[in-house]
Amino acid sequence: MTVAHLSTLVADYGYLVVFAALLLAGAGVPVPAGEILIAAAVYAAHTHRLSIVVLALGGAGMATLGGMAGYGLGRLAGAAALARYGSVIGLGPARLRLGRYLFLAHGGKIVFFLRFIALLGPFGGVLAGTNRMPAPRFMVFNALGATAWAAALAVGGYVFGAFFQAVGRPVGVAAVAFALALVVGALVYVHRQESALQAKADAMLL
Repeated sequence: MTVAHLSTLVADYGYLVVFAALLLAGAGVPVPAGEILIAAAVYAAHTHRLSIVVLALGGAGMATLGGMAGYGLGRLAGAAALARYGSVIGLGPARLRLGRYLFLAHGGKIVFFLRFIALLGPFGGVLAGTNRMPAPRFMVFNALGATAWAAALAVGGYVFGAFFQAVGRPVGVAAVAFALALVVGALVYVHRQESALQAKADAMLL
């Protein structure tokens, strides 16, 4: 979806399309919520028909609620699906314990920083729920990550305006490349350290 289309959506539907996109994205639905929030912030800077304070605070709230919904879905459906079908894709009981251990030990950092990574951001809540991250800890880092992410995009779009939109595409491509590199790096690290991490996971969860 182009910048012009996003700007038209914001002009036509205002806060509704922004907050709906943020809620859906937080729940794991792959919609361009970040791009819509930036378009709304630019629109607010140019027309003053939207409030940047409402965009930032409301956006943080909707992203937080979406993350909570994603966590619930992961907890109810994701964990059950992996327990039943995980072995089909190479995720047997041992590796499922490893995933749970990683979220127990590093879940806060994962949930917070995943918000800022292209392609992966919407799935933080779902992954946390699937891997049984403790709910109180998830709630804290989900809210912190959602607030920091929404504020950064809203204020960035408002302050830098058209420039922020103009660099959105190349920055987006770079962000996707960075996200893929990060995933590959994480997989390589876990593979190399799998025995040691598995031993810690088994000791904690068996």
